[in-house]
Amino acid sequence: MTQKPNDDQSNDLYDDLGNNKQYGRPDDEKVIDFMKIAKPMAIISILLIIASIFFVVTKGLNLGLDFTGGISAELNYSQPATQADVVKALEANGYADPVVQTLGSERDMLVRMPPQEGSVENLAGQIQKAATIPNNTVSVLKVDSVGSQLGNELYVRSAGAVALAMVLMLIYVTIRFEFKLAIGAVLSLFHDIIIILGFFAFFQWPFDLTVLAAILAIIGFSLNDNIVVSDRIRENFRKIREATPREIVNISLTETLRRTMHTSLTLMLVVVAMMFLGGDGLHWFSVAMFIGVVVGTYSSIYIGTTFALWRGLNRQDFIVQIKPEFDEDEVEIP
Repeated sequence: MTQKPNDDQSNDLYDDLGNNKQYGRPDDEKVIDFMKIAKPMAIISILLIIASIFFVVTKGLNLGLDFTGGISAELNYSQPATQADVVKALEANGYADPVVQTLGSERDMLVRMPPQEGSVENLAGQIQKAATIPNNTVSVLKVDSVGSQLGNELYVRSAGAVALAMVLMLIYVTIRFEFKLAIGAVLSLFHDIIIILGFFAFFQWPFDLTVLAAILAIIGFSLNDNIVVSDRIRENFRKIREATPREIVNISLTETLRRTMHTSLTLMLVVVAMMFLGGDGLHWFSVAMFIGVVVGTYSSIYIGTTFALWRGLNRQDFIVQIKPEFDEDEVEIP
């Protein structure tokens, strides 16, 4: 027999004798009372969201060249070169804030820089001269210019893509499960996005299309976790009749915890590898993914399900109500 909880602990998971309620589960698999700290976690989430919105509004995002406009050039070196050498050469010739990444090999480089004066033809020659490394000749294969107007349009379309993704996910979860869980899932996605943006605004990390791609990936990751938890909640509401809604949520989160941790840790290993080994091109993508995996794992446990429980989630939400084809009182018996 397990030790009976103290008076300040929740008794939802224990019977009158102090035994852990199992509801048909194996005796060695105890139910974790996740909802015991739901209120403190909600307060932490609210504070993080307020702080993130404050930093985004006051400091703004450090938008990359994809949104602000600029030039990009593809370079080919006769000998293998390092990104640091190319950046050093460009900065020594007056080009500020160049971003250099490899294109499949150490001889092919992609350079992105803020807008420069002059035509594309003139820029090709200027960049070729500036990017030259001692004992390593370079040729400019292509130069593209992105105007600020196109960058602003891309920024607006990106925001619209995120908003559309959240609306479609709200509709999907509503149809698949229940509206209370759908609202909770969308709130958790909003929570994840705002906190990622808050980190990038506070530290003024560059925000470009790779970071936007990470945000869209985190939306899918977090939604997947919410769907797994919602499916288990629906299953347990239909299977376990004597448990309270809070007990059902705790049981469901306990049963999906191992799967959630395995998924998050596996993804985290890949993200950390990209962060340290992926080069400059994948660095901020992996940073955004790292933050998103942490907050996404947390939000799938404490945002979506907690909100649904607060809104009165119960067994009736998952029971299909069958309307009688006729009223028995109106049936005439001959």
